[in-house]
Amino acid sequence: MVKLYHRYKPSLAFGVIASLEANICYDGSGKLLLSPALDQLGLWNLRQGVCAKNLCASSEIPSPALAITFVASSPSTVATGHADGSIRIWDCDRGTCETTFNGHKGAVSVLHYSRSGSLLASGSKDTRIIIWDLVGEAGLFSLCGHKDQVTDLIFLDSDKKLATCSKDKFIRVWDLETQHCMQIIGGHQTEVWSLDVDPEEKYLVTGSADPELRFYRIKHDTPINGLSSSHTENKWEILKQFGEVRRQSKDRVATVRFNHRGNLLACQAAGKTVELYHVLDEVASMRKAKRRLKRKKEKASSKGVDEVNGDANLGTFTAEDSKNPTVLVSDVFKFLQVLRASKKICSIAFCPLTPSNDTLATLALSLNNNSLEAYTVKNSEVIRTHAIELQGHRSDIRSVALSSDGTLLLSTSHNAVKIWNPGNGSCLRTIESGYGLCSAILPGNRYALIGTKTGALEIIDIQSSCCVEVVEAHSGSIWSIGLTPDGNGFVSGSADHDIKFWEYQQVQKPGHGSNHLTVTNVRTLKMNDDVLVVCVSPDAKYIAASLIDCTVRVFYLDSLKFSFPLYGHKLPVLCMDISSDGDLIVTGSADKNLKIWGLDFGDLHKSLFAHADSVMAVQFVRDTHYMFSVGKDRLVKYWNADTFELILTLEGHHAEIWCLAISHHGDFVITGSHDRSLRCWKRSDDQFSTEEEREKRLEEMLESDLGGINEASFGFKQELPEEGSARSSAKITHETLTKADLLIEALDVADVELKRVEQHEEEMRHGKASALQPNPIMNGLSPSDYVLDKLSRIQPNDLEQTLLSLTFSDTLKIMSYLKGWASIPNKVELICKVTTVLLQTHHSQLTATPAARPILSVLKETLHERVEECKDMLGFNLAAMDHLKEMMSIRSDALFQDAKSKLQEIRSLQSKRIEDRMDGKMKRKRRRQKGSNELLAAA
Repeated sequence: MVKLYHRYKPSLAFGVIASLEANICYDGSGKLLLSPALDQLGLWNLRQGVCAKNLCASSEIPSPALAITFVASSPSTVATGHADGSIRIWDCDRGTCETTFNGHKGAVSVLHYSRSGSLLASGSKDTRIIIWDLVGEAGLFSLCGHKDQVTDLIFLDSDKKLATCSKDKFIRVWDLETQHCMQIIGGHQTEVWSLDVDPEEKYLVTGSADPELRFYRIKHDTPINGLSSSHTENKWEILKQFGEVRRQSKDRVATVRFNHRGNLLACQAAGKTVELYHVLDEVASMRKAKRRLKRKKEKASSKGVDEVNGDANLGTFTAEDSKNPTVLVSDVFKFLQVLRASKKICSIAFCPLTPSNDTLATLALSLNNNSLEAYTVKNSEVIRTHAIELQGHRSDIRSVALSSDGTLLLSTSHNAVKIWNPGNGSCLRTIESGYGLCSAILPGNRYALIGTKTGALEIIDIQSSCCVEVVEAHSGSIWSIGLTPDGNGFVSGSADHDIKFWEYQQVQKPGHGSNHLTVTNVRTLKMNDDVLVVCVSPDAKYIAASLIDCTVRVFYLDSLKFSFPLYGHKLPVLCMDISSDGDLIVTGSADKNLKIWGLDFGDLHKSLFAHADSVMAVQFVRDTHYMFSVGKDRLVKYWNADTFELILTLEGHHAEIWCLAISHHGDFVITGSHDRSLRCWKRSDDQFSTEEEREKRLEEMLESDLGGINEASFGFKQELPEEGSARSSAKITHETLTKADLLIEALDVADVELKRVEQHEEEMRHGKASALQPNPIMNGLSPSDYVLDKLSRIQPNDLEQTLLSLTFSDTLKIMSYLKGWASIPNKVELICKVTTVLLQTHHSQLTATPAARPILSVLKETLHERVEECKDMLGFNLAAMDHLKEMMSIRSDALFQDAKSKLQEIRSLQSKRIEDRMDGKMKRKRRRQKGSNELLAAA
């Protein structure tokens, strides 16, 4: 009978706030900060300090290939680029992935939306730039010309042009209408890492490892904001050099960005600093240029230099220069101040919200210690306003431990201990500590023990979130802590060659009414070498110790007498565990092997080549002989120690895995990694056999070779594109081949169904058949509708490559259905795309095939009529929308005029009342004056 196992599936990934290799940016509203966290995208509310939502690209099977490498936002959507070259478009409100683009063969290095939001440009490590149509959900074309990784790009001239920079030290300007390179700019001595354009598209700035920032003026074919730029003699010269500004930092430039108002420029160095420059407007820059010229004149006059002839150092200046001085780059970009962070800065982002009057901008930073910070930039100072750092460790996670009931998770790092809720991944406590190499939660789940790199034992009170006592236990690093089965103590192994036995005690601090836990050393076992791992058998009979000399020594726990050694590993044993029944002991070593031993005689049962790198942790599932192992190869593996079979391989971590912990009932597993993440793998109700899993792994190995497949593999001639030109953006993937197989299968099923229908009609004519039963495979659809349904399910971005994978006979089958499909109004665009791709691919064969000529002649007339009908309908709808827009504007103007007239009436009434009051006051004053005069005359 086949043995069935329960499958473990990825459940949670938490602990990472910001990835090191990806950028951050704000969403369209400016209220949430988008921070990539490995293969997830976190939406952080900096004011509240909480993660509002997590967008995960790998909900089923996490993979390091899906790590987010770049993120860009528009008012309605968010785009993420991944390490495998794919691009995903997200709807943040619903938290769903709208579409996936596959075109790059390398990791996506940069993404940028057009101003209209209908286009998306992507650059990659494969040196290509692809322009994507977000409305049609397809790639338009690919631009080839750079010789190295594309580092940054930006749209110019109302999305008609594109400026790109690369590690090849060149800047290229592309015309998106002709799909060719218009201008190539050199001059940089090192790789160009970033570029940006101000909101008014007057200046373009580039940053590299050179000691200065380079600025260029932009020439526009059309006026921008009502202002047309000056035309140069060379019509292909879009960027004209404006000048250079020397930087303060010696590190290379990582990012240059303008804020959304265009009055501030930030230059992030590949270090801890961000240089801020104030961008002056035309009036202020002209004023500064005049002051500069005036100082120059005064300096010349003080030296007695003639204004016309000038001086070699001071230059010449005329009366025309005094009226209209030449504006230099130093007159426009004024150095403001330097922002210094506590750690190395990975990425910066300006908030798009309009700041207050005394604030220039709000700048967010992602640091390399897994934290986010937000700063308020003012004219005189930079103030840190928010920080996100409690939701993750500052460095890699070295140990994890679970409470007996599985409700608390403890993790240690170089300076802190964190208590987590493994159910939802929320951080409950953060406690400062030393460099924790090992840890354990004591029985009762109130206290925890931390073994540090300095040799100290720290006792943590979980409820009060404080360290109650620090015991100087060893003179070397404590590598392992093993709890005794009786629950009264534990054992510690250290680099000082000692194995120490400890007991718990409750003591009362002077001046405190409550007791707290302390430990006392009761026995010490001296060893000849560093102790790496200690483990106590569940029956309290043996204690096993792993030494750095590659051996494991087993002692009797009561008398500490040597029992037997375990020889066989070629490198030190880094981890081991004993099964709950005390029959087996498993050891994992730096030699990449797992060895399973019998604990009664120390005989070797099996040696398994387990991981591609060092085995870092291994543990049995309680009351079973199943075990989990993790290693530096980033994999989690599930084993059967009785049959020595690999049951399951779990992939998801992006770096070396250091530790693992299994719940008391074995229903979930927690792993901690060098990528600073904690991952939870839960046991599901799905059952599988090892044979199924083995076949699945073989299929994955075969499919992994798909990366070498190109057009030449299918018989297509592969031509190198001309430098600076465009080519198709499509890419052959496993998904496109799968969809092509499904489409071919649908064509075959429809062909069989058509024959069955013809046979039934023939039998009906002879009166030998009953009613035709619908085909259950086709869900009751007709052959034409069934094939159209399968074709409509193909994403527009994969449509071209899917059709290219079809044979010529399958192409003829599809073309036989096109006439009927063209009559469906909402499928005209799809049918036109299919027809165009098939004609471009098989033009010679179609024109030479007599059976295809009638189909082509019919399609020529039918498709032209349907396209004209669609154009008329779209034109009518656009005209109606313009009419509605005008009506709404007239109505709003009318409402504004009514409000304005009412306001004028109110103001006129108020002024009339004021005049009446003034007239009344003057009349009363005259009467009083007249009365006083009469009294004086009578006197």
